[in-house]
Amino acid sequence: MTTKEFERMQRLNMLKSLCFEDHALYSWTFDKDNGKNPVMKKARDYVDKWSDALSGNTGLVLWGDVGTGKTFFAACIANALVEQNVSVKMTNFSTILNDLFAESDKNKYLNRLNDHSLLIIDDLGIERGTEYALEQVYNVIDTRYKSGKPLIITTNLTLDELKAPTDIPHKRIYDRVLGMCVPVMFNGVNFRKEEAAAKMEAAKKLFGLEDKK
Repeated sequence: MTTKEFERMQRLNMLKSLCFEDHALYSWTFDKDNGKNPVMKKARDYVDKWSDALSGNTGLVLWGDVGTGKTFFAACIANALVEQNVSVKMTNFSTILNDLFAESDKNKYLNRLNDHSLLIIDDLGIERGTEYALEQVYNVIDTRYKSGKPLIITTNLTLDELKAPTDIPHKRIYDRVLGMCVPVMFNGVNFRKEEAAAKMEAAKKLFGLEDKK
């Protein structure tokens, strides 16, 4: 390995450690895509047109049912951009809220999030519905909007729920999200259930536990 290759590998490792809080996501890359989810083409398109997304502050809101591939889609984008030396942060609202609760200087924390060229936040809608939590979620999204940098969000909410929330605090949040993120729908197969069923069948065969007819 040349010095240049070693330095590049070190930088990639640093960017990945800054990007991901879960090491399992390091391997969620396009080459792991099984081709079953046609929406993955949009993830590749986003990476290919990253310079346009960055200059236009164009983000995505990935919406759909649990297990349909939203987090995998987002992690593939993150890994591909990190390979291009782009600074990306992928986190979730539960972690952000916990961090903010413990953080004395909340503005400093938000500024650190917004230092990244792309911010990806998983699971909008599962956060606690307290006044404090909702205000912090709004602040995170609003400061990202004002930073002029793209945001990708995943959510199990439907597009109708995002467009027509039942109260003002959620309306503020969702209006901001839809003002900077293009909706991408995920539907169809629950890949987590499909994978779990395949593992169960493999385990039955391995241990001789096939159902008797």
